[in-house]
Amino acid sequence: MTNLWNDINLRVFTSNLLGQSDELVLHGGGNTSVKAKVDGEEILFVKGSGWDLVSIKAEGFAPVKMKTLLDMAKLDTLSDADMVSGQKAAMIDKSAPSPSVEAILHALIPFKVVDHTHADAVVTISNSKNGIEHIKNLYPNFLIVPYVMPGFILAKTIYDMTQNFDWSTCKGIILHNHGIFTFDDDAKKSYDKMIEAVSVAEEFLNQNAKLDINPLPSQKYLNLDKLKVLIEHHKGHKVSLHVNKSALALFYASKENLKEFATRGVLTPEHIIRTKRVPMVIEDEMEEAIYDFMGEYKKYFEEFSSNEICLNVAPNYAVIKDFGIVTFGKNEKEASILNDIVEHTMLAVLRADKLGGYQGISLKDCFEMEYWELEQAKVKKNHNI
Repeated sequence: MTNLWNDINLRVFTSNLLGQSDELVLHGGGNTSVKAKVDGEEILFVKGSGWDLVSIKAEGFAPVKMKTLLDMAKLDTLSDADMVSGQKAAMIDKSAPSPSVEAILHALIPFKVVDHTHADAVVTISNSKNGIEHIKNLYPNFLIVPYVMPGFILAKTIYDMTQNFDWSTCKGIILHNHGIFTFDDDAKKSYDKMIEAVSVAEEFLNQNAKLDINPLPSQKYLNLDKLKVLIEHHKGHKVSLHVNKSALALFYASKENLKEFATRGVLTPEHIIRTKRVPMVIEDEMEEAIYDFMGEYKKYFEEFSSNEICLNVAPNYAVIKDFGIVTFGKNEKEASILNDIVEHTMLAVLRADKLGGYQGISLKDCFEMEYWELEQAKVKKNHNI
């Protein structure tokens, strides 16, 4: 048995460092890995499902056989369900958590250590209308990948893009509207590369997208008790409200044409599973706003659905004209997590507008993410289907 102490513990340490920055990852976002030999076999230790980078420990990494992952990358098609079951079957420790859905991609990158974050600054730039041009200029030595669905499709896309590819000249990977990868054979160097790359984006935003957030004090009254009752009725369960009347929230909620302004999509695809694609916008009547939101959500579902089960159509958060932001969670923790995501999204939208306009992924891409096969499997299980 090979002693993996240095490999795994260094991997844990730099993963925790990445996780300490909300500007890099939020609430379970991002993933990291390290490659090592166990009994002569190449194994990928990749972040396991259910773990946050800020608190992950050695047991939070799933050990998967590299050969299996690389063989999967060569397939023309692979359902996410088959990918997950295949990865689990290739684990050398069946008691470990399920591997990240990006495990195949981590295996494809021919470096020992791989870091992946959803860095706000990078995604803010790529979510602007001229994002592709800006990203190419800022990261000339990075592999730039147009947005595709996470999981096997993303891994396959990069597999195809990197045939006869000179990895020695590649400093990282930018996934448009999604995030960034850095890598190295040394854990510290990979971490340093991430910080350096994100700093480039931050400096660009500081120079080109400065914000002056100075809203007028809110004088608007909102009947929060009534809002809570209405949301609980349409969700069918109790909710906790998190009210955000910060300067940022009030500035955001005071914009003209608020509904058009505040409904341009998520910051990074994984957020949609928590927040839905857009918020409910309340400008006048609360009840009318809820019914408008639910009606529009049903149309969105009907336009793109095939055999999916529709999720609850009630909103997960609201932007309220001249008042602020209110998130709706099953408990206080969930409402607070939603608020964190929305705060990062608000800053990104405001900054991207300084670069010519915010532009999220398409409606179709949103639907595919929100109704991802892996998420739908959980819903169908609860419905006993």
